[in-house]
Amino acid sequence: MKVAEFDKFAEEYLATHGANLAVTGEGPDYFARYKIVEVARRLRRLGIAPQRVLDFGCGIGNSAPHLREAFPDAEITGVDISEKSLSVARARFPGAAEFKVYDPGAAPPGPPEGYDLIFSACVFHHIDAAEHAAIFGRLRERIAPGGVMAIFEHNPVNPVSRYIVATCPFDENAVLIPAGELARRQRQAGFAKVGVTFTGFFPGPLRALRPLEPLIAKVPVGAQYYTLAHA
Repeated sequence: MKVAEFDKFAEEYLATHGANLAVTGEGPDYFARYKIVEVARRLRRLGIAPQRVLDFGCGIGNSAPHLREAFPDAEITGVDISEKSLSVARARFPGAAEFKVYDPGAAPPGPPEGYDLIFSACVFHHIDAAEHAAIFGRLRERIAPGGVMAIFEHNPVNPVSRYIVATCPFDENAVLIPAGELARRQRQAGFAKVGVTFTGFFPGPLRALRPLEPLIAKVPVGAQYYTLAHA
């Protein structure tokens, strides 16, 4: 997807996304929040308390308030190629993060110390596969010693995920990425350790069962997955 396409959907993203997700019994904010909650849980287990966080491909800022809630003392930066999306993000969540335009041909902006956490939510299926390794390499250079990168994506094995993507206007050009392939591309970019966790097993009507998800996180049928990569 090109900048013009992201700009086109910036103002109508929430309404379109909400209608598209109705089949799951949840709205966009649920999906934005659960990812951050899951990453924060994993980082606590690793003893990582991020002081500098990058939200890569932040769009209209859906993750920003949840990153701020999870990491209240952190410096949070959101980057995206769409200035129009960033304008919407600034208006929605003033003070939650610093939103900056990202040039996909260059390294993302970052502090000299690097980021303790680089987070990305369902961005890479919009980026040409041939560009993934180079982007991952540039992101790896921005990670602080001991930091990690968490990348969420839709699981192409899951039929609900495939349906949602196939019927979503702004996913028209999306190419879903198998979990093992995404992890391979990150290793190709130089990451020393990449783990895969599957999530999103239970839709809204079965939300009472969600506490069981960590027990089945290696079963490769969840609606989404994430990789946790160590530089």
